[in-house]
Amino acid sequence: MPAPRSSTPGAVARYSLLGATVLGTMSNNIISVPLNSIAEDLDEPVASTVLAVSAFIIVLAVAIPVAGWVGDRLGRRRVLLAALVLMVVGQGLASIAPDLGLLIGARALQGLACSAIPPMVMGMLVTFFPGQRLRMMGAWAAANGVGQALGPPIGGLVAEVAGWRSIFVLMSVLSLVAFVAIYKTVPAVPGRRDRFDLAGALLLSSGMTLLLVAVTAVSLPGARPALIGGVAVLGLVLMMLFLAVSARNPHAMLPPQLLFETRFLRSSLAAFVQMFMLGTVLVAVPLYLTGPLKMSPWHAGLLFFQLPVVMVLLAPRVGRVAGRWGPRLVLRLGLCTLIVGGTLAGLVGIVPEDTWAPWLMSGVLLVLGAGMALVQTPAAAGATRSPAGGRGAALGVFSMLRFSGSAAGTAWVAIGYDRGLLVLFLVAVLIVAVGLVMSYLGPDPRDETASAEPAY
Repeated sequence: MPAPRSSTPGAVARYSLLGATVLGTMSNNIISVPLNSIAEDLDEPVASTVLAVSAFIIVLAVAIPVAGWVGDRLGRRRVLLAALVLMVVGQGLASIAPDLGLLIGARALQGLACSAIPPMVMGMLVTFFPGQRLRMMGAWAAANGVGQALGPPIGGLVAEVAGWRSIFVLMSVLSLVAFVAIYKTVPAVPGRRDRFDLAGALLLSSGMTLLLVAVTAVSLPGARPALIGGVAVLGLVLMMLFLAVSARNPHAMLPPQLLFETRFLRSSLAAFVQMFMLGTVLVAVPLYLTGPLKMSPWHAGLLFFQLPVVMVLLAPRVGRVAGRWGPRLVLRLGLCTLIVGGTLAGLVGIVPEDTWAPWLMSGVLLVLGAGMALVQTPAAAGATRSPAGGRGAALGVFSMLRFSGSAAGTAWVAIGYDRGLLVLFLVAVLIVAVGLVMSYLGPDPRDETASAEPAY
């Protein structure tokens, strides 16, 4: 169960926490549009520069479960504030990185800092506002959408006006603002004196690291399939050991039975495939707009702006609809919408580039944004409502799977972009279709409608 709260915060504290979510999402995608500029400045191929995106996501995904546990142990507010300080350091190092290697390292440090944001914010929102879960998860989903909306156009604009290094200076300043806002407005949440499950933490983190490294390494020039396959197999073995060791440990960081509970499993898998599609879109569409369509980074960012804006506008409404129709139905509708949107995105790739391609892609982004919104809110609500939802480590695993999906989508772009948008997006559609099938796994949990929570 969540740690007892020391006091009930007001609206300003809620917006401060949601602001940290916006910051974390922006940190992930703000360099998507100027990737070509970064590659040219550092004299690196675009495929290698994508590693600056992948490094952030990999470290973020791997560290999230442990960050969630640490938040439960030391206090979520305290850990969130420490993460924002680390973010300032990581952004500052990226702004002065002389080569791609150091830029990738700085991005990895930013990912480590951001790993604390999702479980801390989600946990504090449901702890402070226990009777408004769908509303809070709708607001959390909207905050993610705001970050998706602001990141690409701001990154494109800042890179065009002041150079791509100025992006990190801006994010450093915003991190300081978030630190002050949370320090001043958010009450402390006492930690719990749980034993540290060292074996579980090492096995989970190591296994996930190897799996994500294998996924990312596939896209690198000169990659060795046998070596990558061996790394992936070792990662799977470590993950299986994590489950076996945790099943026998009464003080496990995360009992395995909680992970396989129907609501948590369905929500996590849906979040994974949704983020796979989003990761594909976030990298492939800006590259397509600034490459074959020859748009400036600023114009490409403006066009891309439509997708996250739709996510932001729909997120609160999705919460209300999910309360009336049931989260499962809304989630499955969202997955179907992503299948349609991804198929249309692939078809745009076979349209002549000097005709209607920009306008068609604009419409496709609206469809994809609607699909993202329809999946994100019910998936997050389902994870927090499940028996695992009161544990920071479980919320960390949910977020880990979300960002692992994004990392896999990003890696797939690095592998498949040269094959054309049609092939690229049809594979992403297949992944989402698998997630739709998986949403029927296990017995249906009891329906929860708007009557269970106050209307909003």
